[in-house]
Amino acid sequence: MSKDTINTVTSCCDDFDPESLFPDQARARIQDLLKPVTGTESCPLRDSLNRVLSEDIVSGIDVPSGTNSAMDGYAVHAADLPESGTRTLKLVGTSFAGKPYNGPVNRSECVRIMTGALLPDGTDTVVIQERVEREGDDIRIGADTRAGDNVRNAGEDIARGETVLHKGICLTAADLGLIASLGIPSVQVTRRLRVAFFSTGDELRSIGEPLEDGAIYDSNRYTLYGMLQRLNVEIIDLGVVRDTVAATEQAFHEAADAADVIITSGGVSVGEADYIKDVLQDIGKVDFWKVAMKPGRPLTFGTVGDAWFFGLPGNPVSVMVTFYQFVQPALRYLMGQHECEPVTVSVPCLSSLKKRPGRVEYQRGVLARDDSGRMAVRKTGAQGSGILTSMSRANCFIVLSIDSEGAAPGDVVDVQPFYGIV
Repeated sequence: MSKDTINTVTSCCDDFDPESLFPDQARARIQDLLKPVTGTESCPLRDSLNRVLSEDIVSGIDVPSGTNSAMDGYAVHAADLPESGTRTLKLVGTSFAGKPYNGPVNRSECVRIMTGALLPDGTDTVVIQERVEREGDDIRIGADTRAGDNVRNAGEDIARGETVLHKGICLTAADLGLIASLGIPSVQVTRRLRVAFFSTGDELRSIGEPLEDGAIYDSNRYTLYGMLQRLNVEIIDLGVVRDTVAATEQAFHEAADAADVIITSGGVSVGEADYIKDVLQDIGKVDFWKVAMKPGRPLTFGTVGDAWFFGLPGNPVSVMVTFYQFVQPALRYLMGQHECEPVTVSVPCLSSLKKRPGRVEYQRGVLARDDSGRMAVRKTGAQGSGILTSMSRANCFIVLSIDSEGAAPGDVVDVQPFYGIV
């Protein structure tokens, strides 16, 4: 061997690694292996926000339950509407929401009606109060109302026996209101996933501990906790595990006994103190451990016992990027959710973005309206994997494809808004 050269191996600094999976391949591998949990539980409606529905919701009633007025006005017979000019009707009563008018309404008669009140028998149209002249009990209407105007028919929104929500959706505030409108007090949802996580590294200190030279505070457990809490899972925080084989192995056994999913941050690279891969080879199974992406190439996926395992990198931004791209969709899939992938849109870029081909890059950006009022994106600044402020200031990922050589101002780029994935 020449003294002028050295043998090297592929590192995270290289743009292409033939042993790395493309992100789409990694996501497909993960989903092909995962099996959604089967356990369900009954959940009071008010506690079911962000839970995954495990059975269809079928309406037992019509919504609205009866034909009612959409506006304040006067309930009339359509046959009494004039084709031109005006017509005078006799007022015979009033219908309130919750207190309907039950008397007869004959031709040339009308009833004062409030929004939501049931239409009296025989009436089929509401003339809004702004298009009426009233003198005592004489009600004069014009020719500007059509038959059936301003009426909500029984079952117009939901018909009895209709499936209104399908299992596999993550319940939103609107869904809760919809279910409440059917008089349903509780729903069947997928049981909460149990997710255990820990950080590895002798340099890590918990908040409140003093920092010696070379030590840093462990931020990853806090970002992981926040991201997991949004998913409504049962969180098991195992703290910081020291860089020894024995401590790492013990943490894995404890996590696998308690959880459906294990997440670690740090210890999945090739350093002398990165023991996770070695331990996994003894007590678990590794499916893959590198993805062609930046930041976050050293991503490990496998199993420990009956638990699924995600080994995330140690750099703070890499943790968040890999979580959102791989772990979050996987957790949603395990919970039985149908729509798991982040939303991607295309918008003009206001910044110059540097990139070399070989990896998919997830740069941090701010999606907002530009001076012309159109939606556009700009980068947050420095994009290093250890610069957590780039995530704190961002509201989206700018996704640059594996063959991309960057972007110039004005170029259209793909963007994943955080509101669609967090």
